[in-house]
Amino acid sequence: MKIVMLGAPGAGKGTQAAMICDAYKIPHISTGDLFRSNIKNGTELGKKAKAYMDKGELVPDELTIQLLMDRVSKDDCKNGYVLDGFPRTIPQADVLTDALAKIGEKVDFAINVDVPDENIVNRMSGRRTCPKCGASYHVQFMPPKKEGICDVCGAELVQRDDDKPETVKERLRVYHEKTQPLIDYYDRCGVLHTVDGTRSADDVFQEIRGILSK
Repeated sequence: MKIVMLGAPGAGKGTQAAMICDAYKIPHISTGDLFRSNIKNGTELGKKAKAYMDKGELVPDELTIQLLMDRVSKDDCKNGYVLDGFPRTIPQADVLTDALAKIGEKVDFAINVDVPDENIVNRMSGRRTCPKCGASYHVQFMPPKKEGICDVCGAELVQRDDDKPETVKERLRVYHEKTQPLIDYYDRCGVLHTVDGTRSADDVFQEIRGILSK
């Protein structure tokens, strides 16, 4: 069961990926984690990736796919895995399709967590985090007991730059331009399933379970 998670930033695909992995006991693979673990362990691929990152450059797709294929060859991936954050573009999807085809495999499910832009702006711009202990809140959905103050340690909560409305809108613009075409790509492959991400995480997950059980 090889699953690709799709959806705009803030749609909740990371939450769903974690729930799928927990329920089906398969690994959650994000490219960020791949880079970090290979760099930390000093692997040859990690050293190559670090050289690009140190220069502030994007890691080329060919190197990213090498890291990814190395990861999915491990024993814990034999029953499947969830890819989160890759592919992000059509060229990356093509490279992934070709690499999997070489080992006789393919993406089985592309799960698109669909949430309207205005919901995402409201959802993300309402997030607040504690700079001291890392606790997370939402002004609307999960407010602290005292406005602007962390329940856990009493520090003043902050809004991350990533969560400011203008930043969220820019990230959504980039998503629609570069990543949204993947929805059509995986639809053509016959593996796309779209779920309504505006509901509770549990409700969304129950629908995904139904899709994966087919």
